[in-house]
Amino acid sequence: MSNAYPAAVLWDMDGTLIDSEQYWLSSEQELAESWGAQWTSEDGEKLIGMSLYESTEIIKEKLGIDISPGEITEILTNSVTQKLEKQIIWRPGVLELMADLQAKGIKTALVTMSMRRMALSVAERLPTGHFDVVVAGDDVTRGKPHPEPYLRAAELLGVDIRDCVAIEDSLTGLTSAEASGAIAIGIPNIVLLPEQEGRIIWPTLLGLTAEDFSDLYREKRATDV
Repeated sequence: MSNAYPAAVLWDMDGTLIDSEQYWLSSEQELAESWGAQWTSEDGEKLIGMSLYESTEIIKEKLGIDISPGEITEILTNSVTQKLEKQIIWRPGVLELMADLQAKGIKTALVTMSMRRMALSVAERLPTGHFDVVVAGDDVTRGKPHPEPYLRAAELLGVDIRDCVAIEDSLTGLTSAEASGAIAIGIPNIVLLPEQEGRIIWPTLLGLTAEDFSDLYREKRATDV
């Protein structure tokens, strides 16, 4: 593989690889209704990108329900997984880009705060091939926005995180990727990503190829010298 390409591309899952945020929101609303409580789309949007450990604490407090965060995690994971088993909606441009990255021999990793069993259920149905590594929320001790998930992925891949590109749709995830030292790209989905100096935000992955990542990688390497 040419050194003009990044060593690996690291993918967030919910909202970046797949359109699943709607499944999370409906599952959260179903949980709330089962307890006679209310959960709005605004409540759900505030959790986007968070680890389940953090978000379930918030859900428990917001709904005032008498079950543990761990039980909430299991309920939501089961519910969303069932919805994904019926239909996975891949984000625009994802499958074409993944196929091109893999054809060029570029390593890929799935880095998500969802539970590993859910991550694997999605990864196993990727029609273009497999991820080289999957890092999920229950594989790390500190979730996004901490850099540990991305650093762990690079370690498992055997590559330098500074030679990796990470793709995220949430501020929490983008912060994690940026802090890790990866070349982080924000692709806004449901929530807007705030612009700041040095931050890379692209409107979509549609139409992108491995060459676009090569151009970005070479440009960043040149500025880092």
